[in-house]
Amino acid sequence: MKTRGTEIFRDQLIERRDFAALPSATVKIPGVGTPPEPGSYFASPELQRLIESTPGDQLGNRFGEFAGTISDSALPGPDSLVVITGAEEAELRGSGTASLVSNFTSNPYGGSAAGYTTVLIIGAIAVFFPVLLLISIVTGLGAAQRRERFATLRLIGASPRTVSHIAAVEIAIPSLIGAMAGVLAAALLSPATAQIPVNGTRIFVEDLRTGWLGAVTVVAVVVAASALVAAVRTARADVGPLGVSRVVHEKRPTAWRTVPLLLGLACMAAAVALIRILEFRLPWLESPLLVGGFLMVLAGIVAIGPWLTRMVSRAGARHARSAATVIAASRIQRTPVATFRSVSGLVIAVFVVSVFAGASSVIQSTDAPAARPGLLQPTSLHAAIGPGQSPAAVLGAATAAKELAGIRSAIVGYGPAALSERGSGSELFFSAADAPALGFTDIPASETVAVDGEFLYFWTAQPLELTPVPSGNMEGLVPVVMVLGTDGTPEAMDRARTALDSSGITATPAASTSDFQLQSSRRLIHGLSVLAYLGMFVAVAIAGLSLAVGTASAILDRQRVLGLMRLMGMPPFVLRRVITREAAVPLLSVLVLSIGLGFLTAWLMVTAIDDSYQVDWPEPGYFTALGLSLVLACCAVVATFGLVRGSTAMTVTRFE
Repeated sequence: MKTRGTEIFRDQLIERRDFAALPSATVKIPGVGTPPEPGSYFASPELQRLIESTPGDQLGNRFGEFAGTISDSALPGPDSLVVITGAEEAELRGSGTASLVSNFTSNPYGGSAAGYTTVLIIGAIAVFFPVLLLISIVTGLGAAQRRERFATLRLIGASPRTVSHIAAVEIAIPSLIGAMAGVLAAALLSPATAQIPVNGTRIFVEDLRTGWLGAVTVVAVVVAASALVAAVRTARADVGPLGVSRVVHEKRPTAWRTVPLLLGLACMAAAVALIRILEFRLPWLESPLLVGGFLMVLAGIVAIGPWLTRMVSRAGARHARSAATVIAASRIQRTPVATFRSVSGLVIAVFVVSVFAGASSVIQSTDAPAARPGLLQPTSLHAAIGPGQSPAAVLGAATAAKELAGIRSAIVGYGPAALSERGSGSELFFSAADAPALGFTDIPASETVAVDGEFLYFWTAQPLELTPVPSGNMEGLVPVVMVLGTDGTPEAMDRARTALDSSGITATPAASTSDFQLQSSRRLIHGLSVLAYLGMFVAVAIAGLSLAVGTASAILDRQRVLGLMRLMGMPPFVLRRVITREAAVPLLSVLVLSIGLGFLTAWLMVTAIDDSYQVDWPEPGYFTALGLSLVLACCAVVATFGLVRGSTAMTVTRFE
């Protein structure tokens, strides 16, 4: 049998579990084994260090006698603050919040497991998709560089299938070496990566290691994807004995390319409607709709890019005022797919960054009310008194609490029954002499006053008023709550919290109106935002490399044409302007769409988890990531300017 609660020390959360072993119990607690004896506790190593370095009346007295540490296998990280305490069976049954435990699960998300697992899968796909685009672009660059060699093979009798196989093997070998180097780098960097705090704790190094099976799977997938893309792109290039056709004819993109994107959004919207509007819980359908919809949105952005690029280039060609603009617009209209492919990685990166930023900006709209008369003061703590406690024991605990340093008042509230954790709506009865210490200024002329039980809780935003109670109406009432007022210092707050939690008369942990900000899911969201921004960094870095490789591939693909322009007298700076415009037009054509779709996707994902979440304005880090994306785009294009001059030199063109 167990109860679940959360202790607070300063601004840190301590996960507490109270256990009572039944006589027939055979269940083993993860990380502990046999439940601790009543009055003793097991603590995580970090919590025990905190207990030993803090006066007992501020923390350690809440838990009892130290019985041992919790093993790392049951902790999320080395900085985790977790305590498992032993209690009497009757004590837990009387709390009203106890539950019988027959086994334990490794699932950390409980009923929301499907939603959070779906989000994690989507995050992994969002980071891996730019990698696939990079593989496609790199294989395209390799095909452009080996074009003449493939033509020679065709000339001496090699079939197109044989050439495709050779291209696949050529890309598979360096891919294998690169993938193995990546696995080795991941293993070497794991200790440093584990130092990054996520949700207030670092990560165990062992949790970052996938094992040999995961490493082999990643290497196999990367090598297979690289080889397959190389073979397909070489076969589609149609290399003949005399080389590749000088003019690449692409099928004109049409508005039908919007279908995958619309289908993806429809799938995600259907999942949200199923969960929030129809209120059906079908995990076997919700997750496929969200994950499949996200994949279609990613593919849809890549599919719709060439169509939008062609539309924009047609408009630009009508208003062209320079040779560079005319040449760039003409080439984009002829080859919109190839042109967009070079910037597709950065477009997807902007989309991924927007999704991460939107998801990590999730907030809950409830805020703590400002301190004012008629509301529980933020320097006070309260705890519900357990049923069956004698008034004498409660008054004795209040007297003992008032003797502690920093405790200014200890007030007992009476009622017809113990308040539940969220308040029962019953009235609380106090002595009128104690009302000023509770923060009231307008006090009726009566020995006893009453106030609504909602007075204790943070969601009460409007000040409440006291009502007079005629003498004699206190009969039949029992102590239901104790409120300790402090001087507001962290030491006094923790001392008061410890006094309440270790008094033996309370049924709920001590709480203040500011505690909910630590306990709300906002803390988890902010913790996960660390992972989100790491994902942003990875996506943007890969996208910058993709743009540089794609631009270089486009230059090599048109080396002869650009070289002939140089022979005709075109200055190199004009060619550089052409390359810049060819990268800028497709990027800017889809950039705004990617940002909007990113935040829409984030809203659909978080709404599917909990409709109380709201997507707020992103943090400054998002705009920094966007700025970094644009800087990388400029650097990637500028880095190819040397290739423009070298590959289009007059001597090179004449030799060819």
